[in-house]
Amino acid sequence: MASSETAATAAEEKDADAGSAEARGRPDSSGDLAGLEAGLDALDSGGGGDRVPVGRVLLTRVLPPIVAIALVLTAWQLTYWAEVQPDYLLPSPGDVGAVFAEMWREGTLLEYIWTSVSRGLLGFLIAIAVGTPLGLLVARVKLVRAAIGPVLTGLQSLPSIAWVPAAIIWFGLTNGTIYAVVLLGAVPSIANGIVAGVDQIPPLYLRAGRMLGARGLSSVRFVLLPAALPGYLAGLKQGWAFSWRSLMAAELIVHSPDLGTGLGQLMENYRTMQNMSGVLATIILILVVGVAIDLLFFSPLERRVLRSRGLLARVS
Repeated sequence: MASSETAATAAEEKDADAGSAEARGRPDSSGDLAGLEAGLDALDSGGGGDRVPVGRVLLTRVLPPIVAIALVLTAWQLTYWAEVQPDYLLPSPGDVGAVFAEMWREGTLLEYIWTSVSRGLLGFLIAIAVGTPLGLLVARVKLVRAAIGPVLTGLQSLPSIAWVPAAIIWFGLTNGTIYAVVLLGAVPSIANGIVAGVDQIPPLYLRAGRMLGARGLSSVRFVLLPAALPGYLAGLKQGWAFSWRSLMAAELIVHSPDLGTGLGQLMENYRTMQNMSGVLATIILILVVGVAIDLLFFSPLERRVLRSRGLLARVS
């Protein structure tokens, strides 16, 4: 019996030593969790905040649009040389460039651009002030949504130029006509954007906000707007596009010396003179301004918002 008890004791000690060794060799679970969190943080920060090399930025972001523009200009010049159309209908890139050079020498190029951009920005800011509370009201009040929601969708699909004759009758040949057309074009897009953003908010966020005392305006400020920000930003981006398009439509028709000359008015002046080079130059200016506003403001803001919410990976 003594020998069997001694053997059992030795076996228990051996198992205890093995368990201790296994415990010593097994990683600590809290350490694993901390390491996992650190790894996720490093992944979320884009590999420790390493900056993208300038050469890679030039190669991936700057060079492609330059190549695309060069290809378009080359195809344009080849079409001009092939005489597909008479030169008064299809001028060469050089002829259009001469129009830009002339406006620059006369000091009118920036004036034309600023006249339209200032109108567009002011109209867009007013559209935000009107469209944001309207969108929140439609999103949160079922009766208002049932009454106004379809109307907003219909207004968004209505061509902006359709409002110009009515606006001229209402406001005459004044800036009020131009801003009315811009608002009627931009407000539905902004309102629908925030409605879509609010509809995508998880109900848990709203309940958590109410539990924390967020009600009324505080709920809008601290819960609804931050949670709906991606959809709201998409609506703002589309609203700016509609603002710019509506502005050009209004400037094409509303003519008055007191209003100054914007890009739309400038294009109409060139059309009256049958100057196709000037018409194409103005079209290019309108396109460049629209793309520049998007690249310099909306795209960086959109990337920042999406990245802060983990919806967009950092470009490496």
